[in-house]
Amino acid sequence: MTRLHVWLALLMVCAMATKGRAESTNKFLLVVHGGAGVWRKELTPEKERAARDVMRHALLAGQSILKTNGVALDAVEAAIRVMEDSPLFNAGKGAVLTSEGTAELDASIMNGVTLQSGAVASVKRIRNPISAARLVMEQSPHVLMVGEGAETFAKSRDMKLVSPRYFITSERQQQLKRIQAEGKANTQRSAIEQEHDMIGTVGAVVLDQRGNLAAGTSTGGMANKKFGRVGDSPIIGAGTYANNKTCAVSATGHGEYFIRAVVAHDVSALMEYKNLPLRAATDEVIRKVGALGGKGGVIAIDREGNVAMPFNTEGMFRGELRSNGEIKIAVYPE
Repeated sequence: MTRLHVWLALLMVCAMATKGRAESTNKFLLVVHGGAGVWRKELTPEKERAARDVMRHALLAGQSILKTNGVALDAVEAAIRVMEDSPLFNAGKGAVLTSEGTAELDASIMNGVTLQSGAVASVKRIRNPISAARLVMEQSPHVLMVGEGAETFAKSRDMKLVSPRYFITSERQQQLKRIQAEGKANTQRSAIEQEHDMIGTVGAVVLDQRGNLAAGTSTGGMANKKFGRVGDSPIIGAGTYANNKTCAVSATGHGEYFIRAVVAHDVSALMEYKNLPLRAATDEVIRKVGALGGKGGVIAIDREGNVAMPFNTEGMFRGELRSNGEIKIAVYPE
């Protein structure tokens, strides 16, 4: 072996060692939201502090998975489960109530690696709909299951069902009475009242140490909803989307508008087909929603670790955690 060959071999060894160190120090990122229907006059300091605390626990639940090189899907599910278990948000326990006084829950989850996705809608007995959505994705050939069928499937996969009463809180019962009383006086509900109904939808987007993306969303939908109404949260491409080529997105807002604008996928499409950066793509999509008359926001991250969280309401609960342990939680524009 010549001296040149020796030097080349040494350079290759150094390069491989450097590459190994880079791979072992990859970053991760977790972003969550707790709804874009925030009104300053209605959000008391006490409720804001309580919601911030729940979001912090959701971020830490995801961090515990990501810091040990866990996968993005696990972190999404863990973070959302924390918020579903809190009565403060419109997801899981504490979800808004239908016109009949029941809670009907929707959720979806998506894997940016494979584009596999799963969702449930109009379920009444599944404590953590995000986990049921993942079951649909991983243990069935389908994407979306609804109502009793989704519950039967979840039970067949050893998921324990709860009483429909579990989800109902006195605050949501009072909210329903107020909305129904207002409806008797004015059958044409205002845009302000519709915005109020969407407070608290939750979601998460994750970039893990492997560079993989995932997203999930969970909600109780719109208060006083009738006739089995389903919004955007369980609709892949509307309320949730993840693709390793582009980004992961979770949306919150007036679902009808987000379905019409195919919001979550549109962000990805603008990045893939028009080469827009993440922030420009999310801003454009929220502008489109606003032009249609809709209100809400999105959280999104791309494969490079960039974050965007635009909204066109007074506020949106949102939180961010990076691999260095830094946590940021905000409600209003900064």
